[in-house]
Amino acid sequence: MKNLYIAEKPSVARQFADVLGVKGNAGAGYLESEDSVVTWCVGHLITMSYPDAYDEKLKKWDLATIPFIPTEFKYEVIPDVSKQFKIVAGLLNRDDVGCIYVCTDSGREGEYIYRLVDQMAKVGNKEKRRVWIDSQTEEEILRGIREAKPLSEYDSLSDAAYLRAKEDYLMGINFSRALSLKYSYVIRNYLKLDKCVIAVGRVMTCVLGIIVKREREIREFVKTPFYRVVGTVNVTGQTFEAEWKAVKDTPYFNSPLLYKENGFKQKKDAEDLVKKLSANGMEATLVASEKKKEKKAPPMLYNLAELQNDCSSLFKISPSDTLKIVQELYEKKLVTYPRTDARVLSTAVAKEIYKNISGLKRYTPMAAYADEVLNMGSYKTIAKTKYVNDKQITDHYAIIPTGQGMGALRGLSEIAANVYEIICRRFLSIFYPAAEYQKLSMTLAKQDEFLFANFKYMLKEGYLKVATNRFARKKDDTKYSPEFIETIGHLKKGDILSLDKFEIKEGETSPPKRYNSGTLILTMENAGQFIEDEELREQIKGAGIGTSATRDGIITKLVNNKYIALNKKTQIVTPTFLGEIIYDVVYYSINGLLRADLTASWEKGLCGVADGSITKEEYTDKMNTFVIKYTNLVKGISNQNQITTVFDRTRVYYKK
Repeated sequence: MKNLYIAEKPSVARQFADVLGVKGNAGAGYLESEDSVVTWCVGHLITMSYPDAYDEKLKKWDLATIPFIPTEFKYEVIPDVSKQFKIVAGLLNRDDVGCIYVCTDSGREGEYIYRLVDQMAKVGNKEKRRVWIDSQTEEEILRGIREAKPLSEYDSLSDAAYLRAKEDYLMGINFSRALSLKYSYVIRNYLKLDKCVIAVGRVMTCVLGIIVKREREIREFVKTPFYRVVGTVNVTGQTFEAEWKAVKDTPYFNSPLLYKENGFKQKKDAEDLVKKLSANGMEATLVASEKKKEKKAPPMLYNLAELQNDCSSLFKISPSDTLKIVQELYEKKLVTYPRTDARVLSTAVAKEIYKNISGLKRYTPMAAYADEVLNMGSYKTIAKTKYVNDKQITDHYAIIPTGQGMGALRGLSEIAANVYEIICRRFLSIFYPAAEYQKLSMTLAKQDEFLFANFKYMLKEGYLKVATNRFARKKDDTKYSPEFIETIGHLKKGDILSLDKFEIKEGETSPPKRYNSGTLILTMENAGQFIEDEELREQIKGAGIGTSATRDGIITKLVNNKYIALNKKTQIVTPTFLGEIIYDVVYYSINGLLRADLTASWEKGLCGVADGSITKEEYTDKMNTFVIKYTNLVKGISNQNQITTVFDRTRVYYKK
């Protein structure tokens, strides 16, 4: 009997074939040896059927036919990949195939891809085992095969995968039809369009809401000027600035004249303070001086969201492009599995992490650092640090270099090589000590008011030695030299210091920043920040909007639907007028779709199904009830034409 290995993509299948020593021509859709067969999907081979597959009458969009909730869902082969499905189905059912090794991507979506194929191919009671790996190195593939568990142990993950797809299907079909039937005519007339389908989704609509809300906050923001008072202090011919603040038991404390404790609303009030401070001589008394050292530890390792954020900032590439690049690095054995939410290592990996570090000695930009880490020996105790935590890992640990695949570096594009470099720098950073800084804070008294000055300079570079990359913007040089700060640090309480002048510095409040593609990904990952209720926020901790595998696709879908615009040069994200119109339609009908807490709670529920704490029946009941309730609510709307008055308020911000 032969073992059958089924991967998600042809490139991954070839890696398995190489490791297993299976040769041959891949043109047949599989590779075969005396004891093994290796084949592949090409992403999804099976999809959910449209409603008309259940009943031809459902092809026409009609309020009378929704809510549409099938008792049993139908699936079909995707026409473009039907040839490969027939090949895979034939292999799965071959009499000489004894054990099936499922080698699709190790995650919810990878599980779903295989389960659909198994279901459609009607595979019998053959032995099926799940290969779960974190990289495509030879030793990891062999370990995954050796330790493969029965596929049945992943049934809960499969349940969550099916439910995710059903939920997106039901909400997409029912809500898009209901809203389009109620509002499409209104929008078409208003925008003078030939057609308008209102596309909504569990995750997509929530993300649109986040973008539109931020744009409206910026629009409604009113800049507030404020005026700070700053004194120039002279010590042995060198000067530094000390800023006035209103503190407890001083005349201006909690005064309505202040914007904050260090700024006045009106310039005249700041001028009055300058007159007061300038009277009775230009001297101040040092009443407090504190020196302390501060340590800054290396950041946590990259998960996909953090990497997408940094790549958006450093290289101005979209989250989709980042995922494509890191997927390429993964398939070339250079890095570990990319679709991960974890930012830590497992204890098992930590025990052999020296292999990853040693491999980087063959990577010129990092060779000296890798050698230094090995000589320091800090990797031996890494398991005792915050960078290793099994409890913070669900499917996969953080993205790190494998230390292998160096031959593939020559074939990388410049941008892919840069992404690989920052992954390596972040990884090696955790084996270096913290950066250390000297901080000095001073408090000066002038009559019954106080001035404050703070200084900081680096004592030890620590991890910054390796973490600082050539792509980041260089910060301005320190304003004051360490020698000068050291000098003023020797001043004692009670010393009298000279003041050259007082001046007023005008500033103004800033509106919130627009999201770029990277910060939007992080916002989706950390959906809890939008939830005011502390208990609920804690409940959905760790559950964001979407998953690491789907977030970039959500942004792409919003762009393709012309609901948002993504500036390729800056990666700044803004809503379109159509996007704002869709937002308003949803806000006045199914506004729960715009709420981050609700969307994140759905994701939390799916995680509960995956870990067995929630039954698929419980989740299904909740899902069906929600879809039925809000579909019927939209069907009952009768004042949809009045929404154009809401559109009018937004139109002024867009060119006609």
